[in-house]
Amino acid sequence: MFDEKLAGIDTAPDLIVLPEMFTTGFTMIPHNHAEPMEGKSMQWMQEKAGQHNCVVTGSMIIRANGNYFNRLIWMQPDGNYQFYDKKHLFSYAGENKYYTPGSGKLVVELKGWKIMPVICYDLRFPGWCRNSYDEDRGFAYDCMINVANWPGSRSHAWRVLLMARAIENQAYVIGLNRVGADGNNIEYSGDSAVIDPKGENLSGIMPYREASETVNLPACQLQDFREAFRPWADWDTIEVKSYPSPGGGSQ
Repeated sequence: MFDEKLAGIDTAPDLIVLPEMFTTGFTMIPHNHAEPMEGKSMQWMQEKAGQHNCVVTGSMIIRANGNYFNRLIWMQPDGNYQFYDKKHLFSYAGENKYYTPGSGKLVVELKGWKIMPVICYDLRFPGWCRNSYDEDRGFAYDCMINVANWPGSRSHAWRVLLMARAIENQAYVIGLNRVGADGNNIEYSGDSAVIDPKGENLSGIMPYREASETVNLPACQLQDFREAFRPWADWDTIEVKSYPSPGGGSQ
């Protein structure tokens, strides 16, 4: 299915974003679906990144060092990759019983953009998603990506939190959510969005509709807005402890 979706892209994208656990859907039986880092899904991502000459990202269930991770892969066209393990596991559904949490953030660079990927439930934790500014290094990130399996019953929270994270961090936010029903008959509304730093949605995808979309993010508008409106200069200093994920985060 994703082969067909990607084949239909008629532009030359810099980045292709896929949902959380895009190979399986959200599941509490990782032992039936987990793959090693050298598995078929990683090979597929390498193939597609090379074929489209762009980064491909999304999360899947990975088995490593005797643990299961909800792991986002940042696959580059040359086959090299980095990864982020979901920090906040959704205990309401028992995710913490079956998966090992990550402990480190990931910020990657793409054509001059600094991008921080997170996964689903992480969106509810503003301290973890917090941007920062340093005179020498500038902003910690310019765009946050959240890949999700976020149920339609909480779609209002999803939409509001995406806007809040964009506004408070003066950054673009890409929220990529699945649609349809899963094996537990839970409905997902999609509501995928691309939010600009002012909180406006640049996406035209409608709820409950399976679709692909290409959105351009103008860096000049982000820079101009940050220069004209400067709450970042008054941000509180917040320290969130983070440590490298088990096994490292790149190859």
